[in-house]
Amino acid sequence: MFMTIRALQPHEVLQHMTSLAGLLQDSVANGSSVGFLPPVVPAVAYAFWQDVAAAMQNGHRVLLVAETDGIVLGTVQLDLVMKPNAPHRAEVMKLLVHSQARRRGIGRRLMYVIEEQARQHQRTTLVLDTRKGDPSERLYQSLGYTVAGSIPAYVYSANGSLDATVIYYKLLQ
Repeated sequence: MFMTIRALQPHEVLQHMTSLAGLLQDSVANGSSVGFLPPVVPAVAYAFWQDVAAAMQNGHRVLLVAETDGIVLGTVQLDLVMKPNAPHRAEVMKLLVHSQARRRGIGRRLMYVIEEQARQHQRTTLVLDTRKGDPSERLYQSLGYTVAGSIPAYVYSANGSLDATVIYYKLLQ
């Protein structure tokens, strides 16, 4: 399986909308804590990706996709902080990998490329968050992200529990 990782342009989000919406739905249905609870209906998934495209159009967001034969297997976003006192900062957001493509290093490769995108945008301080106890914590820690802290009772999970979120940061060289 040959996979490419590339930055999408805003107009390409519409071209990949079905695949992107399906990825979001699959990720949430399989336990990802990315701001949604299952089930994610198609209209909600489409609206989410339209908002991402708008942020990209405004120059505030980078969207990477990992794809094989035009099928999106994973995504990650970089939200560029636009505050005057923070031109060096960005938030890594919404790392998604399709459940049938997990455990193949796709998430790790997406993270390497998003860090390179951050460098290209002169962003040297990255932040991200994830639900406490999720497998993503091991990935972020293995990539050199440091725990800044944890916020208890921050996010609802599909089972109705109110879970903590862990905030991570990484200073790029």
